[in-house]
Amino acid sequence: MKTAATNAPAAPSPYPWRWPALVALLLAEAMNLLDATIVQVAAPAVHAGLGGSVSDVQWFSTAYTLPFAVLLITGGRLGDLAGRRRLFVLGVTFFTLASVACALAPTAGLLIAFRAVQGAAAAVVIPQTIGLIKAMFEGDELSRAMGSIGPVMGLAAVCGPVLGGVLTHADLFGLSWRAAFLVNVPVALAVLALSPRLPENRAPHRPTLDWPGTALAAAGTGLLVYPLIGTDLTELPPLDWALLALGLLALAAFARHQRRTTAPLLEPTLFTHRGFLPALATSTAFFAVTNGLLTVVVLQLQLEAGQGVLAAGLSLTPWSAGLAVSSWLSGRRGARRRMMPYGLALVAAGLAVAAAGYATTAAGTHYPRLLLPALALVGLGAGLFTPAFFTLALRPLRPQEVGSAAGALNAVQQLGATLGVAVLGSTYLEGSAAAACAAAMALTALCWAVSRRM
Repeated sequence: MKTAATNAPAAPSPYPWRWPALVALLLAEAMNLLDATIVQVAAPAVHAGLGGSVSDVQWFSTAYTLPFAVLLITGGRLGDLAGRRRLFVLGVTFFTLASVACALAPTAGLLIAFRAVQGAAAAVVIPQTIGLIKAMFEGDELSRAMGSIGPVMGLAAVCGPVLGGVLTHADLFGLSWRAAFLVNVPVALAVLALSPRLPENRAPHRPTLDWPGTALAAAGTGLLVYPLIGTDLTELPPLDWALLALGLLALAAFARHQRRTTAPLLEPTLFTHRGFLPALATSTAFFAVTNGLLTVVVLQLQLEAGQGVLAAGLSLTPWSAGLAVSSWLSGRRGARRRMMPYGLALVAAGLAVAAAGYATTAAGTHYPRLLLPALALVGLGAGLFTPAFFTLALRPLRPQEVGSAAGALNAVQQLGATLGVAVLGSTYLEGSAAAACAAAMALTALCWAVSRRM
């Protein structure tokens, strides 16, 4: 006689290729996030080689992060619709081709165009990661796999500028800054070689793509960013004010469209949580500070202090080390809410020290005083703030809201990076590094005030 245990269905076996497939996903994520910052140190060398306007230095980063920000959520919906493995492979392929095109670009204008293609491809790749991990893992292994994303993201973000400086300085095969783009090729080939190990996966219900919403978001953010690059922000001409006004109108139309459409980019229930909008604003302001400061430091060291790309890249090491140490400590403490104001206080202190160092350093070839301890303080503060912020932002959400919320937070992170490069970079180019640090301190104060409402 058969027992009930004999008749019970066997438990599904875990996906056999899940660990090699996870390596492919993490490599792709690191490669895409690395490119958001790898050009920052190399940008002055790129400008020297290709010529063009000084404001092109800002566009080398902005052209990547802007489409990355705008298309992230749509990229996730495309994976739901057409299959996440298919979109992942397609995105990595186009990213690789765009990287080669960037390395071969003969003019600054073409490089900026190819960087925009890179950013769009990254927006297709990144959203597929979480869905594919959930399709391959379960139980404790799922927690371990999801937990590996944060360290990879952090490591890629802080290593990008250093790697860009090292590769440009090494001048491998006479490639100079072009090596910063070609380094993507072997990584991408490894990812594509492992991609057959990924399972195909799509949403159980066929989603609808909100192309009007995507177009309004792209128009609004583009119109806001364009007038802020390479311009004296205290003397904006009437045309730039008109573009900023049109950008705000486009974003207002986007918000209205999201409330009325039957297929919004974001889950409508997200906005019933009191802290979600403050979380989006906090993320935008914080990453504007950190990414904008990176740009200011690199430009000042190379254009004003006479330092090479290697010195500029290595000067960011205290930032990376501080971020690594405090992120680890924050994780051990459970990433509690009180870490956020402590972290922002350290960031503000680092900015104050940097501003004082810039103000008291003579122009010319002198290395800025107090820069290294200032960057260490900023890194320590960022490491305390970031884990606590993301934990707090996602904690009250329902399971069906987490994916949409994570996409939105990643999108405004890239948007903040874009605005930071535009605003703080222009403040430096039209004023001074000390003035840019003062502007960053004002943004940090705004971040603190808004984060209290989360």
